[in-house]
Amino acid sequence: MRAARLPSRSVNREVTLPLIVDDRGALQVSAADVSKLLRTVGARWLHLVEAGEQGLDEDTVAALTIELAKLADRIDVACIAHSSGTQ
Repeated sequence: MRAARLPSRSVNREVTLPLIVDDRGALQVSAADVSKLLRTVGARWLHLVEAGEQGLDEDTVAALTIELAKLADRIDVACIAHSSGTQ
């Protein structure tokens, strides 16, 4: 397992994401799948709040969902930069 480091501007530290690779170093989980998962989790949380799920604070869920979307955006931007050679 390897890790990708992405700068986190909001808290001034790096976020480390584990990446699953095989014994030849081939990536087994695409960045697109990871960013989609992050957005899906946030959307599911919002759906639960809208449905009146007990124990979920609307403001907290909104803030967390925004942060997940920001992280997904940073992953997408980093991948675009990597694939275009503008790291």
